[in-house]
Amino acid sequence: MSERGFEYRYLKGTPPTHAHDYRYSREDGMIIERDAAAPMRDGVRIFTDIFRPEDERPAPTLIAWAPYGKHSPRGTYERFHNFASVRKDWISKYAAFEAPDPLYWTRHGYAVINVDPRGLWHSEGDATFWSSDEACDVYDLIEWVAAQPWSNGKVGCSGVSYLAIVQWQVAALNPPHLAAINPFEGYSDSYRERARHGGIPEHLFMNRWLESVKTSKGRVEDVRAMIAEHPFLDAYWKSKAPDLSKIRVPAYVVASWCDQGLHTRGTLEGFKQMASEHKWLEVHAQKKWEYFLRPENVERQRAFFDHFLRGTSDAVLSWPRVRIEVRERIDVGRVRGESEWPIGRTRHTKLFLDAASRSLNDAPPAQQSKLSYDARTGGATLEYRFARDTELTGHMKLKLWVETSEGEDMDLFIALHKLDAAGRFVPFTFFAVFEDGPVALGWLRVSHREQDPQRSTPWQPWLKHERELPIRPGEAVPVEIEILPSSTLFRAGETLRVIVQGHDFYPPSEKGPVMNHGPLRNAGAHTLHTGGRHDAHLLVPIIPGDSP
Repeated sequence: MSERGFEYRYLKGTPPTHAHDYRYSREDGMIIERDAAAPMRDGVRIFTDIFRPEDERPAPTLIAWAPYGKHSPRGTYERFHNFASVRKDWISKYAAFEAPDPLYWTRHGYAVINVDPRGLWHSEGDATFWSSDEACDVYDLIEWVAAQPWSNGKVGCSGVSYLAIVQWQVAALNPPHLAAINPFEGYSDSYRERARHGGIPEHLFMNRWLESVKTSKGRVEDVRAMIAEHPFLDAYWKSKAPDLSKIRVPAYVVASWCDQGLHTRGTLEGFKQMASEHKWLEVHAQKKWEYFLRPENVERQRAFFDHFLRGTSDAVLSWPRVRIEVRERIDVGRVRGESEWPIGRTRHTKLFLDAASRSLNDAPPAQQSKLSYDARTGGATLEYRFARDTELTGHMKLKLWVETSEGEDMDLFIALHKLDAAGRFVPFTFFAVFEDGPVALGWLRVSHREQDPQRSTPWQPWLKHERELPIRPGEAVPVEIEILPSSTLFRAGETLRVIVQGHDFYPPSEKGPVMNHGPLRNAGAHTLHTGGRHDAHLLVPIIPGDSP
């Protein structure tokens, strides 16, 4: 395995209780091999369920690599509100969570392999997550599959979330028989996009997730302990952020504006940074699992894989390089094609903050002013009313001058909302199941404000996360906050609202997953300074000539 330069912290796994033995059967036109062992380079065996066409012709193969149990029934979606908006007739009893449905794909000539990764369920060894070590295992499985007599030698990877994250990792290794990938909403930088947003530690989603995946006969990486032990972007976190520029395999990348704080940023970064000659990007505004499993979207996935794994269709070659959904509100928007991401004709425009009037304006305010709020419970709200129809699509940046009355640090939480012409909140889809989401979100722990000058752009500050730079009470310091990419059409008379506060916007919910942060470093009062030398502004990406 890889040279790490650090030691993992492990939890004792919860032993699996389901039966485990090799079984061969023929069901619903498929040959199924359950608990088939695949050897890794160090001799460890991982266990797979293999579904392949009954005609036994050599087939291209899709790998679904997930920690949730390869035997997981389609009822997994029942954990979420309203079955996560997935129609039950879209998936068969063979479908694993977030994975391609074997019944559909085998009927179109593909083999599908669901995997229990190293150290999970009955697979041997110790489990690590989103790691370079895990990528080596995926590499070994791809090459093992390609050598099987039932394989045509071409292997693809498919799936949502975790199943997409590992695709970035293994694709950067360029296995010889990996022919195509379809990363569907998966982050590519575990530090920035999952564990520490803007340097602020996330503690709710991660804890619940770890409890759900620690079924093991051995040991499981204690991600919670590692987050505490590695507060900066060191070798540990770099091992979980592959060099995306090394990816050369054909890719159909699907992102979402709605996964702010989980997959939005990393999926788009994957597309931007990968070196693949053949790559397509699609960015939607729907609920992730419903969108992945919607029949017409499964057909698009098949059109992509048919070209690169079977050579039977050229439909993908006529696709626009980029397809985006421009939102107006939940389930209202339009899809259009673009030639690149970010959009080349973007007009980056400053909207200047004015604390005195609690507004954003096209010109800087004439006077200096300031606006304070309680650091633990309060917030500041500023608004901009559009005089004409305006589309904002792309990256945003919020430049602030901030001050705290107590302590040496500040945690800032940013939300952008849309209000209709009557001043009513306009909701968007949020995460996988919610319908009260923002336009976009951003975060910053002020001591982590130091930027990488080589990677930062005027519209996307890139934080180093290598050390802390404390502040002094009563001192106003400039900060630049990355606002995650989004696409929204504002009609004339509608309003963009910017909220700055010291705590999360979305509380824990039983409906489905949500992020929450802590421990926080806020005390006393926060103050925003605007005007004069305090050039506070929101940089917005206006797309000219495309508003209807």
